[in-house]
Formats: sequence, structure tokens, C-alpha cells
Amino acid sequence: MALKVLIADDDAGMRLVLRKLIESMEGFELAGEAADGAEAVRLCGMLKPDVVFIDVKMPVLSGDEAAKQIYATYPDIAIIFVSAYSEYMPQAFEVYAFDYLLKPFKTDRVRQTLRRLQKRQPQFRVSAPKSLMIKNRDQMIFVPVDDIIIICRENRTTLIVTKDETYTTSESLNLLMGKLNNSNFFRSHRAYILNISYISRIYPYGRWTYLVEMKGTKRDALITSEKLQELESLLSG
Repeated sequence: MALKVLIADDDAGMRLVLRKLIESMEGFELAGEAADGAEAVRLCGMLKPDVVFIDVKMPVLSGDEAAKQIYATYPDIAIIFVSAYSEYMPQAFEVYAFDYLLKPFKTDRVRQTLRRLQKRQPQFRVSAPKSLMIKNRDQMIFVPVDDIIIICRENRTTLIVTKDETYTTSESLNLLMGKLNNSNFFRSHRAYILNISYISRIYPYGRWTYLVEMKGTKRDALITSEKLQELESLLSG
């Protein structure tokens, strides 16, 4: 089955170059094109591409911000950044980008990337990461996934609570949930992600909410009644 490719670039000439290249390669088909980041996000929902070529600097919504939204919602999409600027590479790492192509690039370089994708298909993103990479001020921190107990949002900051330390980042829960790609983690509340391996006790806390005690930390979490039913179904299934 051919891999579907979405091209997102505000430069019509660059879209044409990539379009012709994709159409010339066996095993790939063009799903669509976008001229800005917001359109790229919308088309990912409509077209469900396997691969997205995305320019970093685009109008309406920048390419790196669009990539974060795409990765948070569709973590299986392979994101390939295309940019004339090398300084945006750290943003690419945040969404586990498959590749970063610097303009101007040679067509053979793009073909090489696409062939690597074919070799890794259909499992180029299915395995869960052993470490969660987070952005903390001007540095990147790698947190062992198995050590994470709770991820929560407090005062416009995201806290990642582990057995030994608590890390802070500005990254959203949606983005981090997409990065984890791990069945042990459950979104219990708009402000909480739980590692279900550490759940100790759940009891009522208000009319529609429950308090969750976690092993390895004194910090409690919240779960809504709707999410509690979902969790029960998940654990019993």
C-alpha cells in the first residue's frame, strides 16, 4: 500500500518540487497540499496522511507549532521538516521528527529519506520511547518513562513527577501524551496524566470527581467519573 504524503509549505515552487518528486517515486502518493500551518493541521484530520513535509516558517500558524499539534493528535504520522534555517532543529526533536531537510536540498537526499520510511513502514513510530524528552527553559531533559508517576498542569506550568524528582516544562499535556505513545499512561482529567502502574487508591472527591492516590509520591491526582468508567473498562478488557 502506498504511503500518503501531505506537503505543507507557503512556497508554491517548493511544493511543486516535492510534488513531482513524490509522484516519481513508487510506493508514495500525494494526499494534498497546504500553504500554511493551520491548513496543514486541518488536512491531517481530513486526509490522514502517513507522512507530512512541513516548512518551519509559514503564515497563520508556524510549521513547528503545527507539527506539535499534529504530533499530539496523530503521533503515527512521520513528520519531515523542511527549512532554510538549521536553528529550528531542537523544535524538530520535540516532536520526534523523522528527518530535517535543509534548503536548498538535493532530490537524492529526499529520496533517501523516503526510502528509509518505506523500510520502516508500518512500524516507524509504533514503539513507545524509553525516555521522554522535554524542553526545560534552554535545555532538553530526558526523563525515563518508567519513572514517571504523574504529569499535571499547575499555574500554567506542566509538572512531571517521578520517583526521585519533579521536572517542569511549558509543553502541553496533549503534546506530552502524544510523545509517550504508551498504554501505561492515561489521561484522567484535563489537568492530569497518570501512569496506571502507580495507582494505589481511588475515592470520591466531590460530585463528579475522584481523588487518586499514587505510589511513590505524596502528590494526589484527579479523575472524573466519566474517565473512571473508561479506566475500569480499559483495565477489565
